[in-house]
Amino acid sequence: MRIVEKTSCETCDHKCDIFLTSKEMGLEQELHPRQVVYKKYESICRQNTAVTHAIILCEGNAKMYIEGINGKNIILNILMPSNYIGLLAVFGTPNYSYNVSALTLCHTCHIDIETIKKLYYHNHNFLIQLNQAFGSSVSAIMKKLISLNQKQLRGKVAESLIYLSQLYGSNTFSLTITRKELGELSAISEENAVRVLTEFKNEGIIGLNGKVIELLDLEVLHKIYTIG
Repeated sequence: MRIVEKTSCETCDHKCDIFLTSKEMGLEQELHPRQVVYKKYESICRQNTAVTHAIILCEGNAKMYIEGINGKNIILNILMPSNYIGLLAVFGTPNYSYNVSALTLCHTCHIDIETIKKLYYHNHNFLIQLNQAFGSSVSAIMKKLISLNQKQLRGKVAESLIYLSQLYGSNTFSLTITRKELGELSAISEENAVRVLTEFKNEGIIGLNGKVIELLDLEVLHKIYTIG
């Protein structure tokens, strides 16, 4: 982890909702943001530790995951630039209920959580934006629970591939996660993840070239995902 002094939000390329709201309220001088750079695999936040800052991911990819039994983790989300980390504290959860670690070199911005709470309680538009973001996160987790409970191996991997395709905005993408992490994203073992990928490749559903995956037959992939 490397802390970098940040001169001003005014010069930052990421004009986040936090800055825009604070500027609207004349409170931008209270933000005191810190830039923190995390190396690949470095922990950004840890499960069950206190939330002290809202963290904005400015550059890079990170994974949000929960620790399971016997070291078996479940990846909830892949975080992209502009994603927030730690805002659950605004809703009365003082500790992180998940871990976040860097998948690539990550540049982040940290703002004291008490400042965020002040904006939340005194700005209606910001309150609505955070509530909507929180609702979307809860909805995604509910969807994940259904998948864990009801889908078979092929359905889980199909769901993960469609999710990654939407995340990267292309049917051809290079994975920033390992095969093991793809298994954790699908809540299955690494061996099963590799086996299903090989099946999909042999069936002409996807193309595989190292870390590059191409979704060749989206119709069939969606059908596998839907049926489960």
